[in-house]
Amino acid sequence: MKIFLHTMYYLPDFGSAPVLMDELARALAEAGHEVEVVTTLPRDRGRDFRGLVYSRRRTGRLTVKRFWTNTGSGPLGRLLAWNVYTAGALFNILTVRKGDVLVLRTPPLQLGLPAFFAKTLRGAEVLVNVQDIHPDLAIESGILRHPAGIRFAKALEKWVYGLAGRIAVISDGFARNLRRKGVPEGKLAVLPNWVDTDVLAPRPKDNPVSRRLGLDGRFVVMYSGTLSISSDRTLGRALEAAALLADVPGLVLALVGEGLRKEALREKAAALGLANVRFLPFVPYAELADLLAAADVLLVPLDRSKSDLSVPSKLYTFMAAGRPILGLAAPGSEVAAVLGEHDCGLAAPPDDAAAVAAAVRALAAASPERRRELGANARAYAVRHVSRRTVLARYDALLRSMVS
Repeated sequence: MKIFLHTMYYLPDFGSAPVLMDELARALAEAGHEVEVVTTLPRDRGRDFRGLVYSRRRTGRLTVKRFWTNTGSGPLGRLLAWNVYTAGALFNILTVRKGDVLVLRTPPLQLGLPAFFAKTLRGAEVLVNVQDIHPDLAIESGILRHPAGIRFAKALEKWVYGLAGRIAVISDGFARNLRRKGVPEGKLAVLPNWVDTDVLAPRPKDNPVSRRLGLDGRFVVMYSGTLSISSDRTLGRALEAAALLADVPGLVLALVGEGLRKEALREKAAALGLANVRFLPFVPYAELADLLAAADVLLVPLDRSKSDLSVPSKLYTFMAAGRPILGLAAPGSEVAAVLGEHDCGLAAPPDDAAAVAAAVRALAAASPERRRELGANARAYAVRHVSRRTVLARYDALLRSMVS
């Protein structure tokens, strides 16, 4: 089977999405499919991609094509990048031979345009992989405000879902959202984002990464991931909670990663005069297990307005690391439900700094044995429900069913 995979995010770019899409592409190639990934040149070009506007590389059954996009920050920069990438993806579809399935990772919804031509000109079935509910997320974030723009975006969303033969969503909450919008039940498949539970396994807290970053010997509450609009307000509340925790000896809030909101969060920490907060850069994926092991509590932040519109893949990554989880998410959200039902940690309202601080104090005051129990429960859930082997086998079966 020939599979096109359109995703803006792919290794060696940083973040969970590039890792997930690379693992999906490689698993499908290893299952015997011809896989063609259409993606962007990495933001950090490095030696391999410096000076290029296009790259094509093939390894076995896997071909990766990369197009240049702008790397500007902010909503307008992101919109421009989405449109440039869509044009590249459309050009690619118009120049390749017939394919069997197009896997479309959204956002952006603009990718419905190359999906339309893949379906009509190349005879490909379309599987839409929904990672964030757009345009809802942009509307709730205040990025998309103009009534005409909102109407157009909602019409585009409806059109993309209409093109799809199947739609893979990452949670039951996403499925409920799409059913309310009129998507037929038969189109929906709930396939969570997965974790390589062999690589991301519990490690000792005292390790080379924790020592290099100066986190050894501290009680570490850690967030690791993109500092973006989907968690911006909640991470701001986490900083306010850190101010309330200034009296806890040895406690440090570590924010690890890059993104559009990093500088604003850094400025807020400075304005609050926080001595117990550290901003750290992304670490290579090979060091991620040791990084997460440096934490005593792993933080999953999700703004209240987005709790039903996003399930961070980092939730499962953190669970695989075998550490207690503090979910900053609305009561009744999927994040809060998983933590409560499976005794993996605590949840606190994302807009209540005092409640966040109280949850951190409770976890810090718990016995080491209790924290180990919470971490073990989190690890067991990840292995049982979201291991890479289990979920990717379901993707392969779904794709085969679409062309059988």
